[in-house]
Amino acid sequence: MSDVYEVLAIRYGHHKRNASENFIGGDPHDLPMPLDYFVWVIRNEQRTIVVDTGFGAESGARRKRELVRPVAEGLQAAGVDVGKVKDVIITHMHYDHAGNNHLFPSASFHLQDSEMAFATGRCMCHPLGNHPYDVDAVAGLVYKVYAGNVVFHDGDEELFPGISLHHIGGHARGLQCVRVKTQRGPVVLASDASHHYAHMEEDRVFPSCDSVSDALEGYNKLRRLGGSSQFIIPGHDPQVMKNYPAYSEATDGWIAKLDSVKTG
Repeated sequence: MSDVYEVLAIRYGHHKRNASENFIGGDPHDLPMPLDYFVWVIRNEQRTIVVDTGFGAESGARRKRELVRPVAEGLQAAGVDVGKVKDVIITHMHYDHAGNNHLFPSASFHLQDSEMAFATGRCMCHPLGNHPYDVDAVAGLVYKVYAGNVVFHDGDEELFPGISLHHIGGHARGLQCVRVKTQRGPVVLASDASHHYAHMEEDRVFPSCDSVSDALEGYNKLRRLGGSSQFIIPGHDPQVMKNYPAYSEATDGWIAKLDSVKTG
């Protein structure tokens, strides 16, 4: 069985904003620095894994985020049958990463022990703590726990040959990234361990943060896992769609192949 995978980034959302909104302490230049929103697909002939499930139209509208294309549409365009997906990795339980779990009725959901404890614990009594979470999505995952459809992980673990989970923390208590063996080397899906390339490159921290020190140490862990920035994929940077080739001509700017390099 192969331990080498194709990795896709599917862009589903967008938010116009300036740089001052993306860094603790603001930014003196305050130029436009939008967020894109992604889900990811890891697959080979043996298995297909979805990483994060995005937000839906209602949640996006409530938070004034643009839903560019529904997540289900992007997955379909990538050739993913959501009804047959057996494994979904939830990097953390924020609204934009765990809002469409209902799309995967046959899946087991993989997340860190510490993230479920955080999202259902005392920190959620505070508006600043619970703001990034949607209570209905959190409750939905709790129901899946009781149904036996959640697999908990404690720290760094190999999930399948060629795929490993790595606890980072910082942005969320139980944030995890995913390291994948591909034809071009180890690709690290950083998720919100680094929203933009600039966060990791400049050692600066996104304002929504559980622990600044853990976020900063997380950049070092990403570097150890990826080796160099060309193998680390930030969670919200529009540059990702420009750095990697399109999955197909019809999906240019929508679905990118992270296991390949752009030529020409």
